[in-house]
Amino acid sequence: MGNHIYTIGREFGSGGKDVGVALANRLGVKCYGKELLAEAAKESGFCAEIFENHDEKPTSSFLYSLVMDTYSFGGYSSAPFLDMPLNHKVFLAQFDTIKKIAEKESCVFVGRCADYALADHKECLNMFIHAKLDYRTQRVAKDLNLTMNKAKDLILKNDKQRASYYNYYTSKKWGDSRSYDLCLDSGEIGVEGCVDMILAYRKLIDKN
Repeated sequence: MGNHIYTIGREFGSGGKDVGVALANRLGVKCYGKELLAEAAKESGFCAEIFENHDEKPTSSFLYSLVMDTYSFGGYSSAPFLDMPLNHKVFLAQFDTIKKIAEKESCVFVGRCADYALADHKECLNMFIHAKLDYRTQRVAKDLNLTMNKAKDLILKNDKQRASYYNYYTSKKWGDSRSYDLCLDSGEIGVEGCVDMILAYRKLIDKN
């Protein structure tokens, strides 16, 4: 049996990252989110600031076939890779890093289209964490010390950005239940409840 991998997509303010961290802690494995950017920067030779500036940012155009041919380039120094726009390079570097990490260890990935990168991984479970807008607005307002209106605007902006990025770089739709193994409402069952559900689902799958 290969490494157990968990990927988490999330609405902004739903606590998806908290679910990822809590799940990783329960399992005794690493949780990769922003940390993945540093890994990708080291692998590709780009500075970390480039990844920060292009993290989960959608683009206006992309040669879809390049994603499918990631491993036929011959590396980061090959002509096809060097000729790409910077944001495409960032995506492919992260895509490559996700695959390499999943080959080495069991872990949790938050965002970054990890479910798409690991579509062929037999031991990968894909989750989407969501919650009602009112719940998320209150949470973001409290955590970031914002007014309710500003918190709501930030949520809508980030959700739109994440959806655009995901829909653009993958063949799936962000937030569509058919794209995931589990969709969980963190506002109803909480962070630890989400983790309980994920582990229970894994246990049932392993039995079969």
